[in-house]
Amino acid sequence: MNAPARLATLASAAPATVSPATAALRVASLRVALDGGTPIVADIAFDLAPGQVLGLVGESGSGKTTLATALLGHVRKGARIVSGTVTVNGHDILGADERTLRRLRGKLLAHVAQDPATALNPLHRLGRALDEVLALHEAGLDAQARRARIGETLHDVGLPDDDAFLRRFPHQLSGGQQQRVLLALAFLPRPALIVLDEPTTALDVTTQARILDTIRQLCTSYGTAAIYVSHDLAVVSQLADRVLVLYAGRIVESAPAAGLFGRPAHPYTKGLLAAIPDIRKASSPRPIPGQAPTPGQHGGGCAFAPRCAWRGAGCDSVPALASVGPGHAAACARPEALAAVAPIRFVDLPPPAPATAPLLDVRHARAWYGARQVLFDAALAVAPGECVALVGESGSGKTTLARLLAGLGEHAEADVRYGDALLAMTVENRSMAQRRDIQYVFQNPYRALNPRQSVGTILRHVVRHLYPGESKPDARIEEVLRQVALPPRVLHSYPSALSGGERQRVAIARALLCKPKLLICDEITSALDVSVQAAIIELLQQLQAGGLAILFVTHNLGVVRSLADRIVVLRHGRVVEAGDTGQVLEQPRHEYTRTLVGDSPSIHAFPSP
Repeated sequence: MNAPARLATLASAAPATVSPATAALRVASLRVALDGGTPIVADIAFDLAPGQVLGLVGESGSGKTTLATALLGHVRKGARIVSGTVTVNGHDILGADERTLRRLRGKLLAHVAQDPATALNPLHRLGRALDEVLALHEAGLDAQARRARIGETLHDVGLPDDDAFLRRFPHQLSGGQQQRVLLALAFLPRPALIVLDEPTTALDVTTQARILDTIRQLCTSYGTAAIYVSHDLAVVSQLADRVLVLYAGRIVESAPAAGLFGRPAHPYTKGLLAAIPDIRKASSPRPIPGQAPTPGQHGGGCAFAPRCAWRGAGCDSVPALASVGPGHAAACARPEALAAVAPIRFVDLPPPAPATAPLLDVRHARAWYGARQVLFDAALAVAPGECVALVGESGSGKTTLARLLAGLGEHAEADVRYGDALLAMTVENRSMAQRRDIQYVFQNPYRALNPRQSVGTILRHVVRHLYPGESKPDARIEEVLRQVALPPRVLHSYPSALSGGERQRVAIARALLCKPKLLICDEITSALDVSVQAAIIELLQQLQAGGLAILFVTHNLGVVRSLADRIVVLRHGRVVEAGDTGQVLEQPRHEYTRTLVGDSPSIHAFPSP
């Protein structure tokens, strides 16, 4: 079933309300605070029916993960559950002692982590990991019955159940297979509630679509209620029956998915939707001005007021959730803001720049992992001021080709021309000018930035290395910080103290200090919430307008639609399609490209107001 059909099915099937007598999950007056008393989430109340999926959305720091883990009876170090009740199938989760909670977790409550590589024991074969879950939570099943249950569940999640597969270790699986194993582990004991924390963030669109279909089918088949935590509203629109929008730890809007995406009420929700890059809309997403407050940072009144275009009288007190439609509530004191639709507007993209001579021209790119060839005669070109997107599934060769161009590849060869000169394959053999001109921004800024150095130290190292005679390094650094919209105070911060979006901006700032002519961006927006992602897209568009050439590696075709002039599609290390963005996305010629486009989620499957 394609994405629009799935969305239409969810919109028609989602119940508007949940009867307390039939609710699988009941949450009332939940409040979580830091040890000092500062609230993280407050006044949380909702019900969830068996088989129903609730999307939990909001920017980083909104309290999504804190709320989701509190439903499992857990909070991070330095926080505590102050008050409220969480009831799952009649069991009082917050009132249970630790021994009872250990028994309930896994059997009644299940959790699927964002990164399966860290959630799966690398020393345990899959069969042992799966069998241990059943042996612990289904003690009444004998070995034969456990093996039958494992086979049934693996089949449900789309994995083989033969002995050869069960003898594998986690590292022998793809990212999508690892995520399916986590789903199998969670659903094996047939839990009443499952919490899924960003389980598809790092997956390509085709694998993501399969995982989402699997989650939906499992919840329906087993009657399991699900909490789906995500910053990707397009994905949530594809999966969830209902959606809760959190801001500063409070629910600002609650609605059936069709109601929220078709008729959003709260100004914050409208801002989030306007920030979504969408494959079906040839437009540029618009970030929400300002930043979300950290716990204890906002004063009294509506926490969103400082960022809201409709702030005014009535915003000096915390608004309560009030009905705006069947099963639809929003917390806003301004009727004109609830009724307005103007914020959900999109900026038309400028026409493509006229073609110029390529800055980078790559032909016959080939690469090997050991004896296995993974890149076959790939070719692309990038002109000054142009953004070329490199797309494809995981394992298609995108990052291999990008690293080859940056001089970071091994066992690779290609004919690469940079300007009028041949470019060496390794960065060590390139001139200092070429190293400055071609900069690489990695997918994970936390791993790319030294955690033991402050941002100021990291950036000053770049200036000292590239401009040893610079008399005012801080002036140059502050100029770049303004360029990426970061305040000077971040110079005194360590990477761990910054949000994901701020860390990514620091990584971009480090690259811009080199005054590059070509920026290679490897999945740099995949882990960011939609508002920060929109701000990064806006930044890249500004840099592109200034003449910077960009090679953008991604699996998110919505971002591609908003940013790229041209697309190069890779599959199994071969270029299968290339052309202008609009042409490739609207009239894809290769069957593989049509699959990628069809599997990309879109909020525009819901009717607009």
